Amino acid sequence: MRNKTLAAPYLVWMAIFTVIPLGIVFYFAFTDGTGAFTLANIDNIGNYLPIFVKSVWLALVSSIICLIIGYPVAYYIAGRSHRGQRFLYMLVMLPMCISFLLRTMAWVALLDDTGILNGFITALGMKPLPLIRTNAAVVLGMVYNYLPYMIMPLYTVIMKIDPRLVEAAQDLGCSNPQVFRRVVFPLSVPGIVSGFTMVFVPAVSTFYISQKLGSSGTTLIGDVIESQFKTAYNPNLGAALSLVLMLLVLICIGVMNRFSGDGEVATV
Repeated sequence: MRNKTLAAPYLVWMAIFTVIPLGIVFYFAFTDGTGAFTLANIDNIGNYLPIFVKSVWLALVSSIICLIIGYPVAYYIAGRSHRGQRFLYMLVMLPMCISFLLRTMAWVALLDDTGILNGFITALGMKPLPLIRTNAAVVLGMVYNYLPYMIMPLYTVIMKIDPRLVEAAQDLGCSNPQVFRRVVFPLSVPGIVSGFTMVFVPAVSTFYISQKLGSSGTTLIGDVIESQFKTAYNPNLGAALSLVLMLLVLICIGVMNRFSGDGEVATV
């Protein structure tokens, strides 16, 4: 009974800020402007299927790039001394102290047609490059903003790997690549899944990055949802799109968790 009493504030918090908002989304998704029940909003979602596909694709690409960059960084940090780990971890977290909007706008200043990079290129006598308003620019913005979300869980998991397991593998004749492939990597899979999820979820639903670094051809589902609430004034369709996006994210998380395994060491 005591444990249930202590959990009461958390349950109230979840009810107010999770359950009730989800209920409101469900209500608007299945009603029209008059409050009458309708499936028209769900039927209209098919018109936005290509945007859903593009959003998932760019989010996957961004997550994979974050993994490719973040894993070596996390592995390197975990191998330093405690003092070095704290310093390097602080450097990873330092950009997060700056506003998300400012970090994105900084890339606009760098990539714009008259920005810093193209200014340097034109100073060399070359034509400006199309660095902004492309899918690559949107992916770059996602990777830059969400890379710490990949490094943090990877570092936490790799740091906790028992060094005696590595020593045992080396004593059994494993080379350094074999130790990594058979011991370190399998044990770090939970961190990979956690980091991939933490990057994919905000990336698939982002809208500010695509607005500033993309173009009309790089419209993502987050942009469409925002426009339904702020421009088209159709919260019912916006809620339906939000509901489908939420289900899509939950499915992706479930699939990634299914393939995460138990983090057991492979046979040496």
